[in-house]
Amino acid sequence: MANTFRQFLSAIAPISDEEYSDTMSFFSERALKKGDFFVEQDKVCRHIGFILKGTLRTYYINEKAEEITSCFCTENNLATSYKSFILQEPSNLIVQAVEDTKLLVIDYQSLQELYSRSAVWQTIGRAVAEREYIVMEQYASVLNNETAKEKYLRLLKEQPSVLQVVKIEDIASYLGVTRRTLSRIRKDLNN
Repeated sequence: MANTFRQFLSAIAPISDEEYSDTMSFFSERALKKGDFFVEQDKVCRHIGFILKGTLRTYYINEKAEEITSCFCTENNLATSYKSFILQEPSNLIVQAVEDTKLLVIDYQSLQELYSRSAVWQTIGRAVAEREYIVMEQYASVLNNETAKEKYLRLLKEQPSVLQVVKIEDIASYLGVTRRTLSRIRKDLNN
C-alpha cells in the first residue's frame, strides 16, 4: 500500500529512491476503527495523513448544534484540518473515520524538518497547498452555484465509493439538503 503513496508523491514531483526512503522514516502507519477521530474539534491538529484504505468525513458543528459535512476524504488522498495543522491552533473541524481506515501519518515538526532538508518536499508542500486551495474554491463554487441534484450527481461521478459507506444523513448535510430532499433526488434519478 505504501507504493500508492510513492505514486502520489511522484505525480507531484520526481522523488528518487533515496529521497523516498528517507521520507518514509518520517511517516508511521495509523489504523482507525469506524467512528474513531483523526482530528477532534477544539484540539490542535498535530498530523496530516495519506489515506491508504478507508474513508474519512470532515465536518463541523453549526450554531444549531447540527453536523455539517464539508468533505469526504477517500483513498489515495490527504486528510487533516489544514488551518489547525498549519497554524498549530485548535481545530474548528472534526475528521472522523466512517469505516475502518489505514493512514500514513506525519506530525507537524517532522514535516517541517522534511521541508528544511529537501527541495522535493518544498515542491510537494507547495503543490499540496495549491491543490487544497483549488479544492476549497471549487467546493465554495459548487455550494453556491449548483442545485442539490447537480451536487449529488457530481458526488456520484467523482466519489462513488462514498455512497456505499457514508450515512445518508451525512450525504444530505454535505449537499446542504434534508434527508427527505436527498431521498426524493435519488428516487427521481432511479426513475
